[in-house]
Amino acid sequence: MRDLPAWADDLLLGGRVAYLATVNAEGRPLGVVVCYVVEESVFYSVVDAKPKTTRRLRRLKNIETNPHVSLTINHYEEDWTALRHVIVEGHAVLLRSGTERAAAIEKLRQKYTQYARMDVAQDFGDVIRIDADRFLCWSAEASA
Repeated sequence: MRDLPAWADDLLLGGRVAYLATVNAEGRPLGVVVCYVVEESVFYSVVDAKPKTTRRLRRLKNIETNPHVSLTINHYEEDWTALRHVIVEGHAVLLRSGTERAAAIEKLRQKYTQYARMDVAQDFGDVIRIDADRFLCWSAEASA
């Protein structure tokens, strides 16, 4: 991925969760934890069947209104000399059908055994596609 340090590449590829930040039309931010996969500089997350009051989530409405998002993947340890994170700034689109959506869901099913047990037709809603515009990398080791 775009000349990132090796540790950042490893973190993006191996990370299990990320923090997705969106903003609504009034400028109110929303941060949510998401599962994700990445291919090149494109990240995918999906609305799944975990208990929710609706599948018409605020993050989706926010993306429709303002597609600028950020995704943070971090590594935390009590030993703060090992802290590091990557912030992905980009723009998002919602995939509601098609081959790209199906391929993204399959990649998510390969990464997460919980998704592999879900029914594709019943348990998956919109896929969020994030095209990375910029990567911000920070490591405690690099700043020491």
